[in-house]
Amino acid sequence: MTSARDGAAVRGILATRQADAMTVLRSIALFLLAALAEIGGAWLIWQGVRESRGLWWAGAGVVALGAYGFVATLQPDANFGRILAAYGGVFVAGSLAWAVVLDGFRPDRYDLGGALVCLVGVSVIMYAPRAT
Repeated sequence: MTSARDGAAVRGILATRQADAMTVLRSIALFLLAALAEIGGAWLIWQGVRESRGLWWAGAGVVALGAYGFVATLQPDANFGRILAAYGGVFVAGSLAWAVVLDGFRPDRYDLGGALVCLVGVSVIMYAPRAT
């Protein structure tokens, strides 16, 4: 038989785990948004300069890159180095995905394996349990 106190403790643990899951989902969404802004910004500049599409493309890329900088600040973790290190792995995988969708790039198994290693690194850096 459980007491009211035990029930409250269990509800507290479940609420904490739910909050933790929401924090992780928010963090992942922010990483995806940051990747879209940074990779998209770099791609727009590439198109403007290397593909001679003009300064408007390059200017839009500069704006997108600036947006990336702001999105990164919205991560729930307060450690700049940790966020940027983890984002590096998201950038690797996101760059390959971007190239597949917009440039017709076909990654080989080493590209895919490397991206997977990077994403595993992201999860270890950002979401491993830490002593507080």
